[in-house]
Amino acid sequence: MKIFAPATSANLGPGFDCLGLAIKLYNEVEIKPASFTSVSINGYGSDRAALKKNNAFIGIFDEILGELGAAGGRYRFEFVNNIPFSRGLGSSSSVIVGAIASAYEIAGFKISREAILNKALKYETHPDNISPVVWGGFTANIVAGGEVFTKKARLSEDLRAVVVIPDSAISTKQSRGKLPKNYTMSETVNNVSHASFLTACFLMGDYDSLRLACVDKMHEERRMSALPELFEVRKIAYENGALMSSLSGSGSTFFNLVYKDVASRLKAALQVAFPKFRVEIFELDNDGFFITQSKK
Repeated sequence: MKIFAPATSANLGPGFDCLGLAIKLYNEVEIKPASFTSVSINGYGSDRAALKKNNAFIGIFDEILGELGAAGGRYRFEFVNNIPFSRGLGSSSSVIVGAIASAYEIAGFKISREAILNKALKYETHPDNISPVVWGGFTANIVAGGEVFTKKARLSEDLRAVVVIPDSAISTKQSRGKLPKNYTMSETVNNVSHASFLTACFLMGDYDSLRLACVDKMHEERRMSALPELFEVRKIAYENGALMSSLSGSGSTFFNLVYKDVASRLKAALQVAFPKFRVEIFELDNDGFFITQSKK
């Protein structure tokens, strides 16, 4: 079998730890029965020998198989890692969801997407990244009683993501360390109101109001201070037709949502301004992870 799990952009400005969407950039894993376990890695991480010995996907995959009473098999894992590490594009959530879904598929057990999402919560306690990997589209999420509850909006085919991927990573753990333990009433009200408004915009398809909604007072600018060029990225994006411009996850990637007829112009402007950064245009994913059967 082969599983494709999409990248994500989470937080989306004011939606700290609760809002996210899926992007058509996929990590791929092909799993085949074998006489002994082996691993190959292409793309990101191909130069890291340790990933073959201590692989998070395989660890979760084996753990789930054990829970299902299907442990003990031997497989060849062929990874194609297209989502960069530690760039705020949900690479770890892609791994978590992909491993859980793959284990159930290999073991021959049916499982709902809701159940996969709730199992993923064990490995990633914030649902803003894992939920879009499971459902696709834009998702608004809460956790209650140890379960994730999601409202999803499909995204228009006329939208594109223009992402700016810097040449330096930002550790999520270190990035969270920049955030205060307490927030003012003003900061809190700003984020509650803007996240609510932003969610309504996505649910109603009112993309032209996203710039008004996409104002954060809790995390973005504190995290962006680690890479000041990101302030200029946002400025250029808005000058060139971005509907919204936000730090992707904890960074360092910056996510810009545009109509497709603006995407090439924005990409060109950003690439000229930041020649050392990777600037890419992606379609948006509305369906989440998917599995295909490999040719025998």
